[in-house]
Amino acid sequence: MSERCVLCRVEGRVQGVFFRATTREQARALGLRGYARNLADGSVEVYACGEAAAVEALCAWLWEGPPYARVTAVRCEEAVPRSVTGFQIR
Repeated sequence: MSERCVLCRVEGRVQGVFFRATTREQARALGLRGYARNLADGSVEVYACGEAAAVEALCAWLWEGPPYARVTAVRCEEAVPRSVTGFQIR
């Protein structure tokens, strides 16, 4: 298994629409660990680590988000592994 970690910034209408909660559900279903947190500028930061194909699947899903979200941009970059367990909302 090849592990991959990414740090993503998701922009658009992504706060107040259950984006973090549904991201956590997706990440857990994919067996990923990391977190999702709101940023002061209205975007959401997502850090995810796990099997490379699962990370890719989450990155693709970030463009969809929950029903009331309107995603305008997703920027993901490779990240160094951090000591995180599970997938949490911060």
